[in-house]
Amino acid sequence: MNTLLRMVSDRGYDFSGMLAEAGIEFDPFVESAPAYRAEISAMQYSQVYQQVLRLLQDETFGVTGSELVAPGAFRMMCYCIISCDNLGQAIQRASEFYRTFFDERSQLYANFSQEHARVGYRTIDRSERPQVGPADVYGLQVWHRFFGWLCGRPIKLHRVDFTGEPPAKPEKYEALFHCPVYYGQTNDLLYFDSECLTWPVVHTQHSLREFLRTAPYQMLIMESHPGTDNLSAQVRAMIGHDFSAGFPSFEMICSALAMSAPTLRRRLKREGTTFQQLKDEARCEAAKLCLNRHDLSINEVALEMGFTDPSAFHRSFKKWTGKTPGQFRATLRRD
Repeated sequence: MNTLLRMVSDRGYDFSGMLAEAGIEFDPFVESAPAYRAEISAMQYSQVYQQVLRLLQDETFGVTGSELVAPGAFRMMCYCIISCDNLGQAIQRASEFYRTFFDERSQLYANFSQEHARVGYRTIDRSERPQVGPADVYGLQVWHRFFGWLCGRPIKLHRVDFTGEPPAKPEKYEALFHCPVYYGQTNDLLYFDSECLTWPVVHTQHSLREFLRTAPYQMLIMESHPGTDNLSAQVRAMIGHDFSAGFPSFEMICSALAMSAPTLRRRLKREGTTFQQLKDEARCEAAKLCLNRHDLSINEVALEMGFTDPSAFHRSFKKWTGKTPGQFRATLRRD
């Protein structure tokens, strides 16, 4: 978050209002402050991020390195690829998008072989190899999580390459990517199995709108470790968190997964859950996030969750959590 706030302060803006809006009651740069915390929630980070986007009019999510990238580039790229059938098509179309509209520093490099897919950035000037820093890591990490979000499941990486020199603590990057990390390489690249390229894109324009509205929240909370690869995670990703316009139907999800209704029910049962349970869990999580927003009343949260009757929302939320929405919001303020 400090990197975002420095972008704001370096341009002469005061970020204190952004912190207050996100419910952050301390200055992240003052570690000696009484209320200082080393970590904030994913939603608080996303709220700050969205405010920075609005202020600086930049929606690239930090995944490109060019000063020539126009506002909204990542958003438009997302709409260009959301109709793709599978991950391979989506990556190729994203690569074509950046190659068509932006200079070489911003282009997404993709190379597929029978065994591995390699995706990342070409390096133009190799005369200097500075130490790898957070900005270098962030770019590849966002793409890795975004590809996983598109498919509704994490992608196991085999290796990650960086052109720069190793940082002081290289082990933290191996822990971040869950794979070996190599330095002093030709390009900055992610390596993963080519079979992942056949995975279907499980999202729609509806879930994409929600993703962009709350970004990068869904990428922050998404499990990136491949050990969580299951059907429940895919269905949960497709259900999303935005229910103001209703839920995606069971039939729609079956169609997106190219699976019959009995097969989907059977496989979810094998994983110890049902479609209704996943819907309830998703709506409960989304309601908790909305109750953490200071700009929404409880009745407005009920509408956001798709309830036309606020009392029905109160009953459902208490069933899910054991607390009323007001009681839950009060615990958030105490925390």
